Amino acid sequence: MTSGGGQAVGTPPAPGPETGERDGRTARRPPALRLLARPEVGVLLGAVAVLVFFLAAAPAVRQGGSMATVLYQSSTIGIMALPVALLMIGGEFDLSSGVAVIASALTASMLSYQLTLNVWTGVIAALVVSLAVGALNGWMVVKTGLPSFLVTLGTFLVLQGVNLAVTKLVTGNVATDGIGDMDGFGQARRIFASSFGVGGVQVKITVVWWLAFAALATWVLLRTRYGNWVFAVGGDQDSARAVGVPVRFTKITLFMLVGFGAWFVGMHDLFSFETVQSGEGVGNELIYIAAAVIGGCLLTGGQGSAIGPLFGAFMFGMVNQGIVYAGWNPDWFKAFLGVMLLGAVLVNLWVQRTASRR
Repeated sequence: MTSGGGQAVGTPPAPGPETGERDGRTARRPPALRLLARPEVGVLLGAVAVLVFFLAAAPAVRQGGSMATVLYQSSTIGIMALPVALLMIGGEFDLSSGVAVIASALTASMLSYQLTLNVWTGVIAALVVSLAVGALNGWMVVKTGLPSFLVTLGTFLVLQGVNLAVTKLVTGNVATDGIGDMDGFGQARRIFASSFGVGGVQVKITVVWWLAFAALATWVLLRTRYGNWVFAVGGDQDSARAVGVPVRFTKITLFMLVGFGAWFVGMHDLFSFETVQSGEGVGNELIYIAAAVIGGCLLTGGQGSAIGPLFGAFMFGMVNQGIVYAGWNPDWFKAFLGVMLLGAVLVNLWVQRTASRR
């Protein structure tokens, strides 16, 4: 029966806002699940756990100078991990980033010393070279359609050989000549490799640059059209192209950002030590990628953040120095890194599955 043209007697009311029931299409996930969906949450918890562990296992870590050293180690990894992470969000890899750092430093050092120029001439030339290498990597990837793994592996081998061969040819040695007494060195060192005091503790300027770059990268990803493009091309570049995203421009500029990071870290190395060993940098690319993965960047692209790799780099720096301060065999460092990487991948998988549940 019905009453007054209203709802049938004995029939339960239709689900609606007043009943507190919603179907699966409109249900809102609990705040905890929405928080877990953030890619940087897992690595933040991991970084806190690693910090607490070494604070307990290595009392020396509790000193201000020790923590400044940890932050310095983290910053030299983190500055490169940031553009590598952006590139991974865009769905690509760069295996040449480690040796690209050394190539940049070698370019600036040898050009300045051999031609007796102001060191800023070498710095600018190194920036041009680094951006050109990144642009070449990006252009080859988008032009040929080859996986970036293969393209940048080739670049890695080329740069590794060129670094060593050209350095020996020009200097007659495997290292460059010192440039500490050349014009402009002091000014460049203040920008790339200086220190400043905080509460009686000397902190490297790279820590400030690291945090500033992370803040800038976060703003770009979350507040700009370019950030949307990065996520779009990493998620599905064909769909992104169909809606007007400039896929080729986005990918090439992402590779160029890696080149910029390589230039910056290379300048730090040069103006910290005044000379460069041409055979260094091999293997560092895996550390940068691992820091990004630990920070929540998917290997398949389309997901990640700039904050996550910041915590990932901190974990690397903490483990690297924590082992030393604890008095353990430093050979265990790589074993710790492997455990951290596998743990991060498993945590990211669990987070994705948990966050996707209704």
